Amino acid sequence: MLLKKFKSNHTFNFILFPLLGVLFWLRDFLYPHAYPFYPGEAGNLLYAPVHNLLQHSLLLQNLVALVLFILLAFIVLQINNRYNFLRVRTMIPATVFVIMAGGLTEIHALHPIYFGAVFFLIAVYRLLGSFDHPQPFSPAFDSGFFLGISSLFYFNLSALFPAFLIGTGILSKETKWREFAILIIGFLLPFLFGASYAWYNDSLNKYLSIIESSVLTSNDHFLSNPILQIYAGVLLFITLLGSFKLLKDYDTKKVSTRKFSIIFFLIFLNSIAGIVFIPAVSQEMLIITIVPVTFLISNYFVFQKSRFWSEFIFLLLILVVITMQFIS
Repeated sequence: MLLKKFKSNHTFNFILFPLLGVLFWLRDFLYPHAYPFYPGEAGNLLYAPVHNLLQHSLLLQNLVALVLFILLAFIVLQINNRYNFLRVRTMIPATVFVIMAGGLTEIHALHPIYFGAVFFLIAVYRLLGSFDHPQPFSPAFDSGFFLGISSLFYFNLSALFPAFLIGTGILSKETKWREFAILIIGFLLPFLFGASYAWYNDSLNKYLSIIESSVLTSNDHFLSNPILQIYAGVLLFITLLGSFKLLKDYDTKKVSTRKFSIIFFLIFLNSIAGIVFIPAVSQEMLIITIVPVTFLISNYFVFQKSRFWSEFIFLLLILVVITMQFIS
């Protein structure tokens, strides 16, 4: 019965998932903390001014992070509503995102990933607009441009660029070299603007040094956090359930849904590859990883025929996330 309530398109759910976000962050308002940045992590070009402005107020930092967190859930919901991934009117994607990301208690603090994730989701929104478009020049440029902006907040989001490049070819009705060229130009423009600004302010070397540290600094929160490892294992188990369900029904899905599923899978792979192969990438990238998993799990909850198992898995997820609030 609990899942049935969350799956409904009732107006009350517009209040419910933001309320869940507030509840998951409540402890962090009572005992606010700053994220333990490695040297240079907070120095990304677009994030540095925000960090300098808010660094003396932990409460305000957490408030801004929570607002961005809820905004991400709204954008996830808007992506589903606009492109009809689930083929039903439901608010479950926003709820699932809030619940899963709410379990990442170690990053319930202001981090550049939240700003970057907002522009990343806008980039995804525009990328999906390329579907079956004979000349998707505008969506290609916009998706690359917004991904570039997201990378100026959190540089390692640029690791997702291959997913967008391949995705443009998958979604376009007639793939030509122009779409790829426009996407690349859109992606590089923010970096060009950023480098020009840094050069004008005589801080280009500092900017390049921050990019270097953003890639090469060893920053592994997983090995020292067994609780996070267990939670990641729970998410992996649920992801596998959702994957089996999607593969089982794959041939019955519409062409657009199948192509969007491939895009989400590419984003998932790129985010995991970033965590594995880039030394500076750690738990914060899970915010991005959870986005494609959100659509996968939402599909499972909506189309799972067994009410018992769908309700059980949903309740299990909620209980695990609630437990994370107390033991992490």
